[in-house]
Amino acid sequence: MLLLRREDFDDLLDRAAERGAERCLALPCLAHLGLENGSAAKDIRELRDLLEAWRDARRTAWQTTIKVVTTGILAALLVGAAIKLKLMGGVQ
Repeated sequence: MLLLRREDFDDLLDRAAERGAERCLALPCLAHLGLENGSAAKDIRELRDLLEAWRDARRTAWQTTIKVVTTGILAALLVGAAIKLKLMGGVQ
């Protein structure tokens, strides 16, 4: 059984994490992710732009929905008030 002090164990974990990160950033890992060519940065930028466009579209859809519902409620209130005040010129 191997016994390590807490500081030594933390150092060992830090070195292992650094090595793992270095290996992940190496070419085989990038090839596995499909990012081995020179256009990886461009691809990631395009993905971020696409995600931002999706968020904008979703935000706009919610805003439009809220505006339509608000307008409908206000129109219903106006029609109700007009009927109540007999402004529509209906049957007396």
